[in-house]
Amino acid sequence: MFPAQFVNDLRERLGTVLSDKILSALEEEPPVSVRVNPFKMPVEELRRHFGALAGDPVEWAPGEGFYLNGRPSFTLDPLFHAGAYYVQEASSMYVGVLFDQALVACGGGEVRVLDLCAAPGGKTTQLLSHMDDTSILVANEVVPSRATVLAENVARWGRSNVAVTSSDPSAFSAIRGFFDIAVVDAPCSGEGMFRKDSRAVAEWSPDTVRLCAARQRRILADMWPSLASGGFLIYSTCTFNPLENEDNVTWICEELGGGLMGMRHFYPGIDKGEGFFASLIRKA
Repeated sequence: MFPAQFVNDLRERLGTVLSDKILSALEEEPPVSVRVNPFKMPVEELRRHFGALAGDPVEWAPGEGFYLNGRPSFTLDPLFHAGAYYVQEASSMYVGVLFDQALVACGGGEVRVLDLCAAPGGKTTQLLSHMDDTSILVANEVVPSRATVLAENVARWGRSNVAVTSSDPSAFSAIRGFFDIAVVDAPCSGEGMFRKDSRAVAEWSPDTVRLCAARQRRILADMWPSLASGGFLIYSTCTFNPLENEDNVTWICEELGGGLMGMRHFYPGIDKGEGFFASLIRKA
């Protein structure tokens, strides 16, 4: 059972038909998807490894991600421990699409990238897969225990042009204009993950949403000085709420100084994945 206010808000914003599809999908088992490590094997070889379990490609990441027709015991798979693939939620792979757009706009070549809220490492390892070895990535996680998990996943991926840090976002304001691209997958109210995380359902409230939106703005304001003029921010959440999504994008553009280049929502029951929001913003 989902909170009544959440259901009412969803229906008010999206209408009864669309919101009922989403709510119905949130009662179902989530799809399972994996993303290949291109430095260790081609995606075709990974598909052969999974055999009959290998399903459709992820629509927005067809060259690297695909669904599985079931959930195997990944911890018993040597290729998992070797970092040949990452078990990543499909919707969040859309960050790779926006990252490629930013890379093209940067003109290619060497870039400096910050993944600010990086644990457990899904987006970090995807960014590394899209970067060449002349570029560098700083993957940060403020919570030490989560930073340890992040470091383990990064080590399995096997790239040397990445550093894992565990600092408050405010620490990055001291290195002004350093990063060409920043990814902020901000802590959020987690509405899009309700079918995977019962705690998110239990902890949800309008006050929690407002608290998350305020915290997200603090994080964004803290890191903004470290982004170069003309640099790119990929801002994402795993929630549906406009306070944490569109309203924060508007705030970034109006208060911090950015221009929106694109954004997209993913909805369970509409898209084959979890709830997710992602946007690409260029710093003025």
